[in-house]
Amino acid sequence: QVQLVESGGGLVQPGGSLRLSCAASGIMFSSYAMGWYRQAPGKQREFVAVITSGGRTDIADSVKGRGTISRDNAKNTVYLQMDSLKPEDTAVYYCNAKLGGAIVGYNLNYWGQGTQITVSS
Repeated sequence: QVQLVESGGGLVQPGGSLRLSCAASGIMFSSYAMGWYRQAPGKQREFVAVITSGGRTDIADSVKGRGTISRDNAKNTVYLQMDSLKPEDTAVYYCNAKLGGAIVGYNLNYWGQGTQITVSS
């Protein structure tokens, strides 16, 4: 079965840093695009960052310059490095694995359980 397990969240002061990890199992990890999304209370889940199977990255404007996504295919793990954290970064951060799309005519999406980042002084 597919499992995505996030870790690394916690309470941090404004300006601090955290590195989130997402360990995947049950999928051919290197074939999947891996992404991070976040959801704050009362808000929709929003895109944060993605890294494709080929290593291309896209970062949301809200975290551009502060967020870095990377992957280690040997460890089946994707990371999100968050620097210069702001209170508005407070949210549950979810790991996403995606395979396929319009070109191939199918898509698979899996989600982790989430890890909380709280940015507060």
